Amino acid sequence: MLDCIIVGAGPGGASAAYHLAKRGRRVVVLEKAKLPRYKPCGGGVSPVVAQWFDFDFSPAIAAKVDGVKFTWQHGDRVAANLNTEPMWMVKRDVLDRLLLEQAQALGAEIRDETEVTALNFNGTAWQVSTTGGNLEATYAIGADGATGICTQLFGFEEREIRPGGVLEINTPPDAPDAVHFDFGSLKKGFIWDFPQGSSHTASAAIMRGSGKNSEVKKQLLNYAKQLNLDESQFTYYDCPTVLWSEERVFHQQNSLLVGDAAGLADPLLAEGIRPALLSGLRAAEAIDNSLAGDNNALENYTQILQEEWGKDMGYAKTWGDFFYNKYNIPGMSSQIYKIGVKRPVAAKIMSQILCGEMRYSDVGEQVIKIFKKFFKLGK
Repeated sequence: MLDCIIVGAGPGGASAAYHLAKRGRRVVVLEKAKLPRYKPCGGGVSPVVAQWFDFDFSPAIAAKVDGVKFTWQHGDRVAANLNTEPMWMVKRDVLDRLLLEQAQALGAEIRDETEVTALNFNGTAWQVSTTGGNLEATYAIGADGATGICTQLFGFEEREIRPGGVLEINTPPDAPDAVHFDFGSLKKGFIWDFPQGSSHTASAAIMRGSGKNSEVKKQLLNYAKQLNLDESQFTYYDCPTVLWSEERVFHQQNSLLVGDAAGLADPLLAEGIRPALLSGLRAAEAIDNSLAGDNNALENYTQILQEEWGKDMGYAKTWGDFFYNKYNIPGMSSQIYKIGVKRPVAAKIMSQILCGEMRYSDVGEQVIKIFKKFFKLGK
């Protein structure tokens, strides 16, 4: 019998496989697509993730950025230097392949073109039916993304899937060492454009409210027009995501959720790769400890994620509720852009958060007080 079956070969699943294999556990990763496969993703990664792994990420880094540009509805531009360690820009097929190769080198088995068709817990182990045969493992990890089947089949509560999209642009970016955030064009959401060496990736998501995929696509295509691109120069993909919204449980009867399957993406800036890698690490530690006899290991996994990631995401959600105008106050988002984003100190703070050198909780209460005072909001 296997120690663990991981469903999904993205950053969360690959991270869990690497750390389980490193601890000598028998682990199999199941991926329904043929690897390597394209995966729509903005591709921004905080360099802080390097501390969680014992190998060099350089082969997966397409570009490094040390500048940021903000715009409001494609105008009212402000630019700043990050003044931090440069952020990494990656392509997901390359990053995922690197992670999986490192896991394989330690003994993990990777099975692509293998789709999970059923999951059943018999009281002591998970029985997994796939298009390539049946498997059995003591533990299972759901790492199959925002729209995967594991959340439901494991018995977890449904999460709210947010509309999102990606433009893969096959022309060089105007600023190869800077990221661009545009606010206001997409109602209750934003657009971000990350350089990828000889190409760049523009992404968008509706962060609050009840927007539709069609609106995301419309605004991304409008962004392409702003760049004077024709249809031969880009490809559009739907890319739904699940944002951190509240404290929730990530463990159940010998199963854990990681990455987008767990709904860990930053509710202010939609960062998803860093929490996926972190959750993969912590899930591997929890399963390893449980196999070693710790009866509280899986429960501790939920608590650790809440402490290490969730506390900060609580602040990020509150900031986002203001910025993406959850309260439907006329002009709120544009005013916050003017009083907050355009200030040099704001760019510095956000760059430090993105690069992992500062946490939302370090300045969270001060920012919330400023928002409430400016808009005269009560509790």
